Amino acid sequence: MVAVEFDTYQNLWDPSKCHVGIDINDISSAVYEMIPNCSYIGKIMTAQISYDHLTQNLSVHLSGDNYDPTINFNINKTVNLSSILPNEVAIGFSAATGNGYTALEVHQLYTWSFNSTLVPSTKKKRTVSRGFRGALIASAAILLLLGTSLYILIKIRLNQKKRDIETICDESMDDEFEKGRGPKRFQYNELAVATKEFAENEKLGEGGFGSVYRGILVDEGTHVAIKRVSKDSKQGKQEYISEVKIISQLRHRNLVQLIGWCHDRDELLLVYELMHNGSLDTHLYHKDRVLTWPMRHQIALGLGSALLYLHNGCQKCVVHRDIKPSNVMLDSSFNAKLGDFGLARLIDHNSTAQTIPAGTMGYIAPECVITGQASTESDVYSFGVVLLEIACGRRPVVIQEDENKAVLVKWVWDLFGNNSILDAIDSRLIGKFEAEEAERLLVVGLWCVHPDYTLRPSIRQTVSVLQFESPLPELPLKMPVLMYANPVDPGKFSFSTSTGGTSSVTSLNISHTTGSSSTSRITSNSLDTTWLFKEEVM
Repeated sequence: MVAVEFDTYQNLWDPSKCHVGIDINDISSAVYEMIPNCSYIGKIMTAQISYDHLTQNLSVHLSGDNYDPTINFNINKTVNLSSILPNEVAIGFSAATGNGYTALEVHQLYTWSFNSTLVPSTKKKRTVSRGFRGALIASAAILLLLGTSLYILIKIRLNQKKRDIETICDESMDDEFEKGRGPKRFQYNELAVATKEFAENEKLGEGGFGSVYRGILVDEGTHVAIKRVSKDSKQGKQEYISEVKIISQLRHRNLVQLIGWCHDRDELLLVYELMHNGSLDTHLYHKDRVLTWPMRHQIALGLGSALLYLHNGCQKCVVHRDIKPSNVMLDSSFNAKLGDFGLARLIDHNSTAQTIPAGTMGYIAPECVITGQASTESDVYSFGVVLLEIACGRRPVVIQEDENKAVLVKWVWDLFGNNSILDAIDSRLIGKFEAEEAERLLVVGLWCVHPDYTLRPSIRQTVSVLQFESPLPELPLKMPVLMYANPVDPGKFSFSTSTGGTSSVTSLNISHTTGSSSTSRITSNSLDTTWLFKEEVM
C-alpha cells in the first residue's frame, strides 16, 4: 500500500495535527510536511501527485491556487513502487476520522484526473473476419443506442420527479427563504452526512408525516433535528411548504427554531434546533420520571406565550391547528417550545380559515369537525385540553372501568361542580404543588374547552389569568352539552349550559346539502366525547 494522506487529526503516531504525508505499507508517514495551522481546512485546494519511474521519485504538491497563492507545500520520497505494489493496482480515495462523535469531518472531492505514460504490454493480435467484425460493430452500435435511450429515459424520469418537487416548492418559496436572515437552504449531501446517511440509530421519532433524525452540521458543529418527510405521505409536500413558509416568518423564544430546509433528490427535509429534552408527551407520561409542579407551570405559561404571539403578535394571525403534548418540545431547561406547523394556516386577524377538519382527535374543537373552520378559538380549545393534561397527568380519554373518569374534560368539570377540583391534580406529585396555581390551570383549562366557541376566552385572557393578572372566570357547574338540532330547522344545533338552575341556549348555523326526498342521519362523536352532535334531515 502506498498512500498520500492529508491529515487534520493528530493520532499518537502523527507528527502534528495538520500535515501532508506519504505512507508506505504503514499508517505512520515515511515523509511529511507539517502545516503551521489548520485555517486552510474548509477551503478548496489542489493536490498534485506524480511519480517518475526513472528517478523513482514520488512527489506531492498542495496549493491554494487563486484562493491563496501562499499555500504551497511540497514533499518528495524516493521509492521503487514496482517492488512494493503488485502488477495490477487500484487507485482511489479513503476518508475517516475513526474517533466517533469527537471528530467529525466532511470530505468533499470536487474533481480529479489520472494519467500515465506507461505503455501497456503488447499481446499477440488475433485475426478477425470482416463478417464477424461487421456483426461486432453492429451489435456495439445497437447496444450503444439502447444504452443511450435508457439513459435518456431515466434522465427524463428523474428530471420529471425533480420538476414535480420544484413545481410544488417553487422559486417564490426559495426567494422567500433567501432574504439573508433566518432559515437557509441545505444540500442533501450535507444533511445525509449530518445524520450518518439517516442511520436508524439516529432516529428520534416517527409519525404519519415521516421520521425525525438527530444530526450534527459539520461546518457549524450544531446539533439539529432533521425531519424527513415520508414519500408516502399524501399531504407531505403541502405540509412541508406550509410549515416552512409560516415558521420562517416567526421569531419567538417559545417556538422551535427552523434552521433550514431542503428539497432535493426527491426528498423533503426540514432542519430544526435540537430540543434535548424531547417532547412534553414523553415526560408527562413517563413511567419513572415525574415532572415537578414548577416545571409544569413553566411549560403551561411558555405554551400560552407562544400562542399569544401566534394569534396577536404577528402581522397575520397564525392558527396552529394541531396543539398537543407531542408537538410541545422542551429545551435543556424544560422551557416549552411549540413546533410542527405542517397544519398551520395564516389568516387575517378576527377571521377563520375555511379548511377540511384537521388535527388530532381529542384536541379538535367540535365546531371544526362540523363546519371545517379553523380559528383562534379552536386553537384555544386544544390549548385547554393540554392544560388539563399538564395538571392531571392524564390523556384526554383513558380506557378504564370507571366511566366517570374516562373522559378527562368531563371528569375535571364534575370535580369543579363538586368544589373539589384540586383532586384532579396528578397523584404522582404527592401533594407537592401550589394550590392557587393549580386551581387557575384547571379552571382556565375548562374555560378553554367550552363547547360554545363564543364563550371561550382569547389566548390573551387565559395568559392574564394564569399569571394572576385577572380573576378566575365564572363557569357553569355542569359541563355544557351540545344538544339535538330542531328537526324543523336542521341547519342549526344548540348548546345547553346550566349554572345554579339557570340555562342558556346558543345556536350556530351550519350548511348541508340533501335531496328533496332523501333522509340522512349524521352522527359525529369526537374521541374525547366532550361534545355530541346529531342532526336529522326530515
